[in-house]
Amino acid sequence: MPNLPYHDPFKEARKEHPATATEFDGDPVAMILGFKEVREAARNTEKFSSDAPFRVPIPREEDVRTVRQYPLEVDPPVHAQYRKIVESFFKRPTQPEYVVRMGNMIGELLTGACQSDSVEIVREFAIPLQSRALTYLLNMPESEAEVWIKWGTHVFRDASGVSKGAEMEAYCNELFDQAEANPGEDFFSALTQASFEGRPLTRQELLGFANIAFAGGRDTIINTVSTIIAYFAGHPEALDALRDDPQKIIVAGEELIRYTTPLTHIGRLCPVDTEAYGVPVKAGNLISLCWASANFDETVFENPETVQLDRKPNPHIAFGNGIHNCLGAAHARLIVRTLLQKLSEMASSITILSESRNVEKEAGYERCNAYAGLTVQIQPR
Repeated sequence: MPNLPYHDPFKEARKEHPATATEFDGDPVAMILGFKEVREAARNTEKFSSDAPFRVPIPREEDVRTVRQYPLEVDPPVHAQYRKIVESFFKRPTQPEYVVRMGNMIGELLTGACQSDSVEIVREFAIPLQSRALTYLLNMPESEAEVWIKWGTHVFRDASGVSKGAEMEAYCNELFDQAEANPGEDFFSALTQASFEGRPLTRQELLGFANIAFAGGRDTIINTVSTIIAYFAGHPEALDALRDDPQKIIVAGEELIRYTTPLTHIGRLCPVDTEAYGVPVKAGNLISLCWASANFDETVFENPETVQLDRKPNPHIAFGNGIHNCLGAAHARLIVRTLLQKLSEMASSITILSESRNVEKEAGYERCNAYAGLTVQIQPR
């Protein structure tokens, strides 16, 4: 696929077995590859547990944060209770005024990009887009995005090699102090007023919610945005098709999310000795739910390495599956659909001037995942 950094590095292994033995951080991990098997394992919280602080993300994060992430790193029955505490904020993307604000903001960014001779998409477009959009989700002043923009693509593991985890935690502590003293209508205030099993949330729990709010949907959205821009640079006819028939945008957005699958996989802990689809796993070791492999499973998706903007059905699991399905999915979908709408309305063509690809290099695979840098010229309509 011209100008796109994707291929399926799991194809051959998946054809042989639905799971494969590999390692991450020097530890053995059973990587589950097949679509059916990944979905099944994601829903089996007793056999494959999320009660594994710092170890659910891969690579593990003991060295970059100090708190358990809520509700990601807990199991039923408490998972549902923790998730309910913040669910109202993650329903905000369905509000008409939220949709309008998103459209205005992305339109403003695209106007600036169209007026420039070139724009570096990752740092000058995608990071500001993600950060400003997050202020809408958390009901924070949009000016706070200026702080978040400085954190780079990934709060914990930016390409610069400098983790912003400690800075983010200190910043969140300040916001919680302010919210406790003078509560408002924002995410941080709501958490300070919330309760769990009849008691207020502890500061560690508060920080755990804030931690994933900032880190969980950051690089994933940034990588999706840069890949979409690159896709339309290589396929101007696709942009024409959306312009001619805007009703295709929803289906096209789902296909681009499937194709991008910005989160390669996520970990689950095995509490007892078990087997993951033929791979033995000892108690205390991890399995990996490989979304990037499942979303390219040729038994489910015809020609999975080809973008088909009219793909139906499209049961992708880029947002996970089961009880831990991504809380921010509606927010991410709105960003993608709005970006497609505004690109089709405002851009006549996109030309890539330079690119630097993001490559995940692990013991069992190499996967290109979006861009470390992508400079383009966008011609306005």
